[in-house]
Amino acid sequence: MKKLILLLFPLLFSAQTHRFIYQFHYKLDSTAIELAAENMILDINPDDVKFYPYSYAETDSLNIIRGQRRSRWDDHLPAIIRKKDSFENTSLILLNDLFSLKSTDKMNWKLLNDTKVEGQYKLQKATTTFGGRNWIAWFSTDVNLSEGPYKFRGLPGLIFEIEDDKKNFIFKLSKSMKFPKTYEAKFLDSFIGKKPIPVSEKIIAKKQLELYNNPLQDIAESFKSNTNSENTFYVMGVQIKSLDQIKGMSDERRKTMLKENNPIEIDKVVKYPVK
Repeated sequence: MKKLILLLFPLLFSAQTHRFIYQFHYKLDSTAIELAAENMILDINPDDVKFYPYSYAETDSLNIIRGQRRSRWDDHLPAIIRKKDSFENTSLILLNDLFSLKSTDKMNWKLLNDTKVEGQYKLQKATTTFGGRNWIAWFSTDVNLSEGPYKFRGLPGLIFEIEDDKKNFIFKLSKSMKFPKTYEAKFLDSFIGKKPIPVSEKIIAKKQLELYNNPLQDIAESFKSNTNSENTFYVMGVQIKSLDQIKGMSDERRKTMLKENNPIEIDKVVKYPVK
């Protein structure tokens, strides 16, 4: 088991960022045996809280070092922004365009008497129901921050671990660090130069169904309208040579979308029609 590295600095948040890194294990397909794994960042800033994949910060650092402007996005992983000390979240969702979806996600926690020790920290157990799943959390009052990964917050201390009772999603704190200046995470403000478009849940559901019905619409339209024989088109590294090929790849993409339809908030799952 990896040793927890958590640095407790004086919590003076003026113009600084306290960063917590969580190991995130998850199932895109609820029937899968193995869980995928990623590192996620929880940045607690003076005015807001941001939760996003560690790989985004890595790409940002490389862009600064190399003078590049590369963009990175993984639509399987959550990206959340909220005001500090608030349950008002803004989710960033990429569906051809980048969208922003606001939600109020207040949670009713049940504090239990169960405790355990992680390193030098005493953790206490708590449970809640959220997003159609039952969640078990372990938090510590040793870290006086009522925050946690994803949308989870509101306990009298930092959430160190949280998982659903089916073990489809597991967040576990691995380490922390502190920056003397606020880390802006400007890559969450836009994607390839496009600002997020504010939408409702109804619009997101509509866009997801549109993508399912025609997952390669953009490449198909570009291929049909192309008049330059020297232009080449690729999907996932495969060169496109006919519209029939695009149709076949669209069918495979739909099968994947049906299989990998296991969101954290299962009560918002998209009801895709089986074709």
